Amino acid sequence: MSTIDKSQSQINRRRFLQMLACGSLVAGFPSLVEASPRKFFQSARNLAFLNTHTGERLALTYFEQGRYLSDALQEVNYLLRDHRTDDVYDIDTALLDQLYNLRTMLGVNKPFHIISGYRSPYTNALLQERSSGVATHSLHMQGRAIDIRIEGFNTKHLRNAAIAMQAGGVGYYRRSNFVHLDTGRVRTW
Repeated sequence: MSTIDKSQSQINRRRFLQMLACGSLVAGFPSLVEASPRKFFQSARNLAFLNTHTGERLALTYFEQGRYLSDALQEVNYLLRDHRTDDVYDIDTALLDQLYNLRTMLGVNKPFHIISGYRSPYTNALLQERSSGVATHSLHMQGRAIDIRIEGFNTKHLRNAAIAMQAGGVGYYRRSNFVHLDTGRVRTW
């Protein structure tokens, strides 16, 4: 076998293994197979949250009849505010869609427990002083990141499902028992 043939064979094997892995993930989440693009864009999208710092709860429809509902988005923005400074910021609707897709994929109706939503520059700097794991230009400061868990649900499984979506960054914080999602480039840590 020539070098080119070996190289092509390795690429084909790698592609096959990637497809097999994706197929296994899809098989584990049958709701992915059942969802049609048309249904996704037309159906109402609901989310429920519990802010672990303030105790506030919110359950709402944030998207309906092909459009985002501005009153609902304002409620989400407020709930996901920086609890240290009370600063409110617009949360990226793509992040909400990630949460909705994750909830749908997992078939879970429990609220997302919010560890961190929006972070003001002040709070981000404060957290950076305490931990090396806080990014200087965190997507939390742009309303594009959220740290979550679901009561009674293994965060490792939550992480695996988020990774399978390939929708943005996914961080797994086993010791602190939460998963980070963001709308940045696809990456994991």
